[in-house]
Amino acid sequence: EVQLVESGGGLVQAGGSLRLSCAVSGFAFDDAAIGWFRQAPGKERQGVSCISRSDGRTYYADPEKGRFTISSDNAKNTVYLQLNSLKPEDTAVYYCAVRWYYCSGSVDMYKYWGQGTQVTASS
Repeated sequence: EVQLVESGGGLVQAGGSLRLSCAVSGFAFDDAAIGWFRQAPGKERQGVSCISRSDGRTYYADPEKGRFTISSDNAKNTVYLQLNSLKPEDTAVYYCAVRWYYCSGSVDMYKYWGQGTQVTASS
């Protein structure tokens, strides 16, 4: 059974930082592409960042470039998303998802999802 468990969300002031974690089990981590998405109230879920374990590439949505950093720990089968310089508009539920091999920014391309973790940046 594939399981993804997110953690690390919370409430911070604007300008603050958080590190989100996504622990993956039941999926071949070396062949995985793990994406981070977020969904704000009343809005569609959108891609934030992704890392492909197969080719080592990382991707970021334009608003997050330079503020967010994605990384992985092979020994722990865990992917991290470091959130810096948080803005109120970053407030959302953050989800991780996994697919085979290569990253995609499309929600529909991912079959397995975590339960989400709330990030709130107050002004």
